[in-house]
Amino acid sequence: MKQDKITGFKEYEREYPATEPIASRIKHYSEFTAAYTPEKLNQQASRCMDCGVPFCHSGCPLGNVIPEFNDAVYNKQWEEAYEILASTNNFPEFTGRICPAPCESACVLNINRPAVAIEAIEKHIIEIAFEKGLVKPFLPEGRSGKKVAIVGSGPAGMAAADQLNAAGHWVTIFEKDDAAGGLLRYGIPDFKLEKSVIDRRVKVMEQSGIIFTYHAHVGVNIFLSDILQEFDAVVMAGGSMVPRELAIPGRELKGIHYAMEFLKQQNKRVMGADPLAFADIESNIISEEITAEGKDVVIIGSGDTGSDCIGTSVRQGAKSITQLALMQQPGTARPMYTPWPQYPQIHRVSSSQEEGAERLFATVSKEFIGDGNGKLVALRVADLEWEFGPNGRAVSSREKEGSERIIPCDMALIAIGFSQPEQLLVNRYDIATDARGNILADEKNYRTSYHKIFACGDMRRGQSLVVWAISEGRECARNVDEYLNKEASVLENRDANLETEAFAK
Repeated sequence: MKQDKITGFKEYEREYPATEPIASRIKHYSEFTAAYTPEKLNQQASRCMDCGVPFCHSGCPLGNVIPEFNDAVYNKQWEEAYEILASTNNFPEFTGRICPAPCESACVLNINRPAVAIEAIEKHIIEIAFEKGLVKPFLPEGRSGKKVAIVGSGPAGMAAADQLNAAGHWVTIFEKDDAAGGLLRYGIPDFKLEKSVIDRRVKVMEQSGIIFTYHAHVGVNIFLSDILQEFDAVVMAGGSMVPRELAIPGRELKGIHYAMEFLKQQNKRVMGADPLAFADIESNIISEEITAEGKDVVIIGSGDTGSDCIGTSVRQGAKSITQLALMQQPGTARPMYTPWPQYPQIHRVSSSQEEGAERLFATVSKEFIGDGNGKLVALRVADLEWEFGPNGRAVSSREKEGSERIIPCDMALIAIGFSQPEQLLVNRYDIATDARGNILADEKNYRTSYHKIFACGDMRRGQSLVVWAISEGRECARNVDEYLNKEASVLENRDANLETEAFAK
């Protein structure tokens, strides 16, 4: 370690980058988080304690080498900081914006003080790297002659493609929509992740030799059998895209939508594209524009997607916004069942929730109510009473007597997660699945029931975080490379060399 100041955690408090005031940011869809000043960035990096055992490594699914890049940031060694970060994370510009930062929960400082602002520092490293021209196409010294097809251009597919290209294989990504990114592009609002950030990375990947093929819906207008004839290996990285259903009376009423229908349409508008130009054939998306303007919006689901629906509804001019959570409101202290260094179940308020929404906890949706002409006008709900185990974890619930009531609702957004990958592709080619409908792939080598087909990301493990998708893509690529070469993966040597070069400076 070369850091000249290792007592920053004693002298500086954790500070978040400044954000645009709510009154002005809700008038647009652009990102609203500012950058640290150079002085503030230096101070925040100095809060890293250079722990003897840095638990932040294990907290991060990618195993980011966090104390080392904090040290480089403190010393303004931007090339070193970027090389350390890029050795484990293909897309820190994504994780630096939308990751829940499990690394910070595992920060040793977080035992009794606010954690190091790892996510914000990570974002600054990659943005400074782009500004300084440090992010360049990676052209392998030689090509293996082997060709790999990636189905899906979300973070798992992009990570697998990036790694396999670096290993010297020719890579083509097949994407069913009109641009790359998957849920990064069509699920995450622009005020959290501007799509120019994705376009910038795609350009680097294309310059590295990776081919992106759009409007290529495998199983619909392009056949897997043809891909298998042309390519030496296939990686299934299409994500978990089938939304969970809410099967309560009145579900057929007009005005009830899946969250992703709503979010995707708005992202299309921001792009200047037709909001009804969908490629999701199997998901039965209705052919009508969805807007929250002037409506009483109820969002069923308390996760990140529900929060994104709040921010979008605010910007569209909703009359009122209510978010329902099935679970009881967590406390602010770390509960016994998620002890340090685990990611704690505590009460959090997102930037979108700050912008305006009534949050109802321990509330169950019982019935959608119509006006007699098939249009949604209200939602019947009730309160839940939860029972807890000795460690504080909720174990069962019952409806609270006399709590049933009706709340205004002429637009309901179902944001309770995703159940499984698109079954059209899985069923058509009889690919083995697990009990949840995910593609069944070996835990060690990511190989499916077809010897040339591998699977990774949400399509293999189920709905998860972007950081896990990137990790899955990297590990899957390593196994595909070993399969193609029948020898130790060159990716392992590449990453080891990057880290060695970075630490040697």
